[in-house]
Amino acid sequence: MSSVLLVDDEPGVLFTLSELLTERGHRVIEARSGDDALRKLDEADTVLTDLSMPGMDGLALMTHIVQRDATLPVILLTAHGSERVAVAAMKQGAYDYLKKPFDIDEVAVVIERALEARHLRIDNRRLSAEQTLGRRIIGGSRPMRRLLEATTRVASRDVTVLVRGETGTGKEFVAELLHAQSSRRKNPLVRFNCAALPADLADAELFGHVRGAFTGATTGRPGFFAQANGGTLILDEIGELPLAVQAKLLRVLQEGEIQPVGSGRIDKVDVRVVASTNRDLAAEAKTGTFREDLYYRLAVVELVVPPLRDRKDDIPELAAEFARRYRRSVRARHRRPRARADRRPDQGRLAGQRPPAREHDRAARGAVGRRHHRPGRLPVRQRRGSVVGRPGRHVRGARRRRRTQQRPRPRRAQRPVAQGARRGIRARPRRPRARLHRRHQSEAARRLGVSRVTLIDKMKKYGLSSKISR
Repeated sequence: MSSVLLVDDEPGVLFTLSELLTERGHRVIEARSGDDALRKLDEADTVLTDLSMPGMDGLALMTHIVQRDATLPVILLTAHGSERVAVAAMKQGAYDYLKKPFDIDEVAVVIERALEARHLRIDNRRLSAEQTLGRRIIGGSRPMRRLLEATTRVASRDVTVLVRGETGTGKEFVAELLHAQSSRRKNPLVRFNCAALPADLADAELFGHVRGAFTGATTGRPGFFAQANGGTLILDEIGELPLAVQAKLLRVLQEGEIQPVGSGRIDKVDVRVVASTNRDLAAEAKTGTFREDLYYRLAVVELVVPPLRDRKDDIPELAAEFARRYRRSVRARHRRPRARADRRPDQGRLAGQRPPAREHDRAARGAVGRRHHRPGRLPVRQRRGSVVGRPGRHVRGARRRRRTQQRPRPRRAQRPVAQGARRGIRARPRRPRARLHRRHQSEAARRLGVSRVTLIDKMKKYGLSSKISR
């Protein structure tokens, strides 16, 4: 719902226009004077004001509105004979004018066109900023629109800005948007987190240092102010900056001069500072935990980023943006498990199905019992000294050797090799294991993970046939 600010000193005109616009679905804000209108300006999407009013007239009000927000359309109501003044006002920035007595339908059409022009101007500036940033700006709710409009107005003015808001509301993004819409957008944009370093290191990082200025300074290094010369420096979490460094920062903001650590020279810099914080610096300035003079230097313009709970109208658009941004990755993430489930029977198993280890075990026993399987082509997998079948994995004799995978057993890790080999031999029935490599003694020992001598000893101990070739 769009808001229309009606400004007129005649109650009858306000009542008539208010009824008309309310029936058309608009939200109406009434003001009886120019000063009253300026106090309510942030809530309006367009302004319909009378040209002749006591005190601040329509032309003076329009001038203030254009200076505050150039995207806000101003429509003038003029009496008979003042058309020339209205045309001159349009040249100065007014959107349109209507003559009294006005036609109701004509008023409705002009206001609709003004609102459409307002949205087009905002979208145009937003698209320009998005192109510069390379990211999409989401915020159609009234608090976000006011913030974006204020950002657009402030961006063109080369003043220091303090961006305040809760953690995670997008303060750094607002700071980047200020740089993208300013005349410095082609120059460097440098960021510095004031809470990341202690006082001595923050001093050197911000203002630079020369060789030998402190222990470990083997070479000189320009600071962030020097790197951002001609551009914008974003000071994130400015409330965490130590008091000792705050004094030096105040000098930079006042004089535009920096002095590198360990150096006697003074360097001139031209940097726009945009600071952000999640703390109430005004209250801290009164208590002395933050320099009061620095606060007033930083808060030439103060922008407050509203939290999501205050702009619930943006939630559907945010959800749609997140869905669009992660649609491809989410789809790919869901496709991969299904593809693996087609290749491996141990994934995607439903309740009541036989565990995959049993399926492999049954396949292995069936493969071992078949005589037509030659030792060189037997599909096997070694685990814990036993032979376990696994479909689709063939081992070609001694050319492809696999290491035995032993599961850690805390209390039995120091058992002799002979006992481990005994468990490996007795893990399956004796007769099929003896037939596994009837003519290849060395291959059978290798697959069991023991030496050939150990294999012969165990075969003798358990009464297995020893008529196997070496």
